[in-house]
Amino acid sequence: MGFKIGFVSLGCAKNLSDTETMMGILSENGHEITPDPSNADIIIVNTCGFIDKAKDESIGAILEMAAYKKSGHCKRLIVTGCLAERYNEEVLNEMPEVDAICGTGDFPAICEIINDCMNGKRVALYGHSDAVISDNLPKMQATQFYTAYMKISDGCDNHCTYCIIPKLRGSYKSRKMESLLAEAQKLAESGVKELILIAQDTTRYGIDIYGKPMLASLLNELQKIEGFTFIRIHYCYPEMIDDELIAAMKNNSKVCHYLDIPIQHSSDNVLKRMGRPSSKEKLYALISKLKTEIPDIAIRTSLIVGFPGETASDFNDLCEFMKFAKLDKVGVFTYSKEEGTPAALMPDQIDEDIKQDRYEKLMEIQSAISKEINQNRIGKIYDILAQGYDENNFMYVGRGYFDSVDVDGLTYFAAHDEVAIGSIVPVKILDADEFDLTGEIVE
Repeated sequence: MGFKIGFVSLGCAKNLSDTETMMGILSENGHEITPDPSNADIIIVNTCGFIDKAKDESIGAILEMAAYKKSGHCKRLIVTGCLAERYNEEVLNEMPEVDAICGTGDFPAICEIINDCMNGKRVALYGHSDAVISDNLPKMQATQFYTAYMKISDGCDNHCTYCIIPKLRGSYKSRKMESLLAEAQKLAESGVKELILIAQDTTRYGIDIYGKPMLASLLNELQKIEGFTFIRIHYCYPEMIDDELIAAMKNNSKVCHYLDIPIQHSSDNVLKRMGRPSSKEKLYALISKLKTEIPDIAIRTSLIVGFPGETASDFNDLCEFMKFAKLDKVGVFTYSKEEGTPAALMPDQIDEDIKQDRYEKLMEIQSAISKEINQNRIGKIYDILAQGYDENNFMYVGRGYFDSVDVDGLTYFAAHDEVAIGSIVPVKILDADEFDLTGEIVE
């Protein structure tokens, strides 16, 4: 007997990929996936547990979905993902509404968990984050039809002092290239135009099973698949961006001149305390090389301010790096003290007021840089992936190679004729601010 199953997927794209796999497994086993939680027999909340804000959001979602046990059809509530892995006992002990928890390495067993739940058992399955997930699991795409994520590995071997991910996701585990190419082929045949490669660290792909980095080789093979316009790479750690990867970006027309590089800081003092193998000198050299080799490259990064021991001099170093690097997109985060990480026990924790001041100053610097970069696009023509129509502005909206989905800006554009969603159209940029571009289709 199949059930109607509703999903809430929180956190990063890597978590969404796990949700898509669970949906695929359940659908293949006779269950129906419903977007309406009030109509679901079973609700699954796939949680994030990375930082306090994410934990609070996950707990709020669990409680919100638990209400459907009274107001809807919901008979069972299942919590999966990072929060379930990290706080398994707390979830079970403090949230009686939850009927089962499933850790990060156990989601392929979701059908068995549901069967046990429906037979009256309270299930707790976790502690297997190092499990190698089968390459042959089905997936049901949860993104818009024209954009898809493909997770090329799981886990992380970097062990940064502020990060809990290795404890939640286990050691680094690459997927076999044959499996990735088969999945990519199916996605292309289904109409996907933009393929986004994701992992905790995409640049490390293949080292564990092939003995060397294989991201460049993967890009070379993906280029051969008909249908894709954009192949985009997320989460490239700076230490392993090498000449081979740069060449693969330059030589493959479908590979976007776009890199998401989690730099975190530029000061040697802070990088060392973070457990990052990079250095100020290497970061300056990398940014210079990328911009020389690929002049139109768009780079986004994430930075942390207020890390324990970050001095005024360290922060000024970061400001100077920002002015030098002139990166397209920057996400700035104030340091979050996470239990179970070495950084949480470090001396010289920074006051919240100082963190906030540094955050605001860095964002002010970046706002001017982003505006300048966007305004330099005025007058140029770009291929834009059309993803909808904005009723408020009476314009279509989409993204170019320089903007990734959900995390970057948008391009608004006028068109004389109707534009098919998911199509690629040439747009001339006429105006820009620090976030978005505005233009019109050119014939």
